[in-house]
Amino acid sequence: MGRVEVFVATGELAEDVDVLVFAADRVTTEVVAAMRRAGSTAPVVLVAGELDRSHLLGVVECGVVAVLHRNAATEERLVGAVAVAANGGGILPPNVLGDLLRQVQELHEEVLAPRGLNAAGLTPREIDVVRLLAEGLDTEEIGNRLCYSERTVKNIIHAMTSRLKLRNRSQLVAHGLRAGVV
Repeated sequence: MGRVEVFVATGELAEDVDVLVFAADRVTTEVVAAMRRAGSTAPVVLVAGELDRSHLLGVVECGVVAVLHRNAATEERLVGAVAVAANGGGILPPNVLGDLLRQVQELHEEVLAPRGLNAAGLTPREIDVVRLLAEGLDTEEIGNRLCYSERTVKNIIHAMTSRLKLRNRSQLVAHGLRAGVV
């Protein structure tokens, strides 16, 4: 394991850390804002006395992959959480995990589904096109299979690559693979 950086509100972050440890008595809007300002791309272990449900998605957006309650943050548990984070894993207390899963479900039901999107940010029609691209079909063949014009298929592909900020069809297929739709 490489370096571990403990962030103190007045400290400067080194750029070559493998894991960032962030501690707070209570996770507030200000704490989440400080985490965002830290701007680290390293995974974050959060040690907190209180983590309100309303800040859960915010800390996840800041790169938090492990949460330890302050009272349970022994040296052994902290070292274990840092090791798990450094290896690409995560640790969440059961109640935090439950809250996070409920929030993801609410996000899907209230934001994505009404817009015809799924967790991958794709509509069912777009998923069909990505799957056929992954099979190696060209634009005309996809149009024939789905009963779309070739122009419609090109527009669907262009809309996806633009919205998802992808450069080409290969990246689109890779996105579909990572998102689990292919």
